[in-house]
Amino acid sequence: MTDSPCDLTLAEAGRALRSGRLTSEALTRAHVDRIEAQDGRIGAFVHVAAEEALAAARVADTRMQAGTDLGPLHGIPFAVKDVIDVAGWPVRWGSRLQATRRARETAPAVQRLIDGGAVPLGLVASYEMATVGPDAESLYPQPKNPWNRDHVTGGSSSGSAAAVAAGLVRLSLGTDTGGSVRSPASYCGVVGLKPTAGAVPRDGVMELSGTMDHVGVVARTAADAAAAAAVLSGQVAGSERAVAGLRLAYGRGWAEDEAAHADLMPLLDAAASVLSLCGATVQIRALPDYAGIETVGSDILLSEGFAAHGADVAAADAEAVGPMARASILSGGEIGVARLKAARARVETLRTQIEALLADHDALILPTTLTPAPAFSAFRAGVPVWTPMRTIPFNLTGHPALSVPMGYADGLPMGLQIVGRHGDDATVLAIGAAFEAATDHSVLQPAFA
Repeated sequence: MTDSPCDLTLAEAGRALRSGRLTSEALTRAHVDRIEAQDGRIGAFVHVAAEEALAAARVADTRMQAGTDLGPLHGIPFAVKDVIDVAGWPVRWGSRLQATRRARETAPAVQRLIDGGAVPLGLVASYEMATVGPDAESLYPQPKNPWNRDHVTGGSSSGSAAAVAAGLVRLSLGTDTGGSVRSPASYCGVVGLKPTAGAVPRDGVMELSGTMDHVGVVARTAADAAAAAAVLSGQVAGSERAVAGLRLAYGRGWAEDEAAHADLMPLLDAAASVLSLCGATVQIRALPDYAGIETVGSDILLSEGFAAHGADVAAADAEAVGPMARASILSGGEIGVARLKAARARVETLRTQIEALLADHDALILPTTLTPAPAFSAFRAGVPVWTPMRTIPFNLTGHPALSVPMGYADGLPMGLQIVGRHGDDATVLAIGAAFEAATDHSVLQPAFA
């Protein structure tokens, strides 16, 4: 993009920080300056803690100079989705219902990054209460897609994906309940990781669905995401493993849908071919009926969302909650006990099916979304628009899932999704890194100026 330190990979920035060629204060200042100069066209950040970040960066520099190296994120700025608490920050869940809210404590996920020397830079936008959008009547306008500002970013981690795609920050925390990290990553041409369920603590994070919520990462590259995942989970989550010899199941059937963009299948087949050329064995495998899984996921998500927030939303003034979030939350009250019990039983069947598939394969590849990002104009009626994704099954089963850029349709990015065994986030990230290295999709960046 430029010679700015903002455009260094996390590994490149780390080497520069350790050699003394760059300071965290200078790196953080470059990010603050870029946000000030460019975010007015995107609208990703809803709170920039510039002075606080610069102070933290100076502490990171002092420690580094004293010989204390806290790891791969030492001195690296990062953003936080506006549903994850940072003490003293106005974490408002994108909702007027929480317009005066200030976080009292810092969420453990954020604290792990801070303890690893990373520098919290500010809050980025979320769809209201991490539900649906974009809704013009929520607390703040939703970000524009840096690839085409007439199009949405996807949600609910809208600001996380927009900020990374626009080069405002290389790393952002998001949340993923039905695809809320992976979908916007796909739409914005960046990397989105939903780690294995339980790998990253959810304390201090707004609850939407207790059984489906995950804290995830949006990053510029798979290697950047791996560095963050290693700090967040306390496990080695490298991206260096060779993919030669890996066995990949190709879920091509989930792309065969009338809602899919005409360019999806050629892109997906090409991605499978690339991984085959990298030495992986790729085999088309049948997957369970997707429509039924989506219904099950929706029933659980909406029911649990209603249990968490239904009373507050029902009691709130009409203007306190946007119509999209209100409809989403309150619709969960229509799902009865028997229907919810049946949905949870179906989850166990799905988990068994995916586990059986992954017993014979190291990972599963399939599309993240079936189309590129829709235009804002599609949402003018103020009601949710269904956007076809293939993400929610792995919120139900808890398997790690990664979205990486795999090409473009109508000039907008589309994502390849890689799903792995429980606890094997490292293999998922390695496959993503190998795909990146064999293509130029992750190198290309939007020219939104």
